[in-house]
Amino acid sequence: MARPLAHCAAMAQTKPARKRTSRWSARVTRKSDALDLSRGVFTWKDPKRIAGSLKRSAERSKRRKSDPYRSALSMLTFYLNRAGKNLPAARLKTLQRAKAELRKQFGRDDQSRSRAAGAAPRRPRNAPKRVKR
Repeated sequence: MARPLAHCAAMAQTKPARKRTSRWSARVTRKSDALDLSRGVFTWKDPKRIAGSLKRSAERSKRRKSDPYRSALSMLTFYLNRAGKNLPAARLKTLQRAKAELRKQFGRDDQSRSRAAGAAPRRPRNAPKRVKR
């Protein structure tokens, strides 16, 4: 009779994986040190209301480290990035509109100040680098 392989025997004795009870990203969304968000702000259907709430929270907060615009936009971006593929298309569209509305409410309609000043457009990540001759 053949003996079982050593690594198979060791695998049979390992403990089952523990189930995670909470995620760090959910905790950050609930208990952000920078902003006191309204409950369920990212579930609202109106982009103007979402942007207004984020703006209000960012301007009232005394604990944020950067300017109100950056704090509000980074919290919205954080939520979008953490939700990832699990976010329905309609929800993603609403939150992207909220992001545009937030820029508008803060008076920052341009995507980036450097591009508005005439800087060269960015090279896509996968594009080959230019070689000077």
